[in-house]
Amino acid sequence: MTSSISATEFFAAKLTYEIDPADLAAARTSDSPPVVIDTRSAAAWSQGRIPGAIHIPNAELDARIADAVPDKNAAVVVYCWGPGCNGSTRGALILTTLGYTNVRELIGGFEYWAREGLATVSDAGRGRLAPDPLTAPAS
Repeated sequence: MTSSISATEFFAAKLTYEIDPADLAAARTSDSPPVVIDTRSAAAWSQGRIPGAIHIPNAELDARIADAVPDKNAAVVVYCWGPGCNGSTRGALILTTLGYTNVRELIGGFEYWAREGLATVSDAGRGRLAPDPLTAPAS
């Protein structure tokens, strides 16, 4: 395999541009929390989402993001369904192509967020799953 960057450079960059659910939960309680963008479909959004997230499907990102996040240097985290979905990668690419400079992808998407027992909301109301022992630290 030939690459223009080393493995060290790749993994360092990967850590720069990704965030895991626990770190995002902590960042959301800081003085300058990131803007969280859900890039999934309307049906997925209605089934469950991260509280306070903004719903902008990828197909609408280029048209709507400037209204939702006018500061191109603002911290933005994008997510999709889960680790098998590349919607957040596409969303992050769209945002960086538009000039956003501080974009990260949520590792595992909404699936890992919910499986870690973090708060969720749906059209039916707020909720929280019991943490999955395979994804969340045991207390």
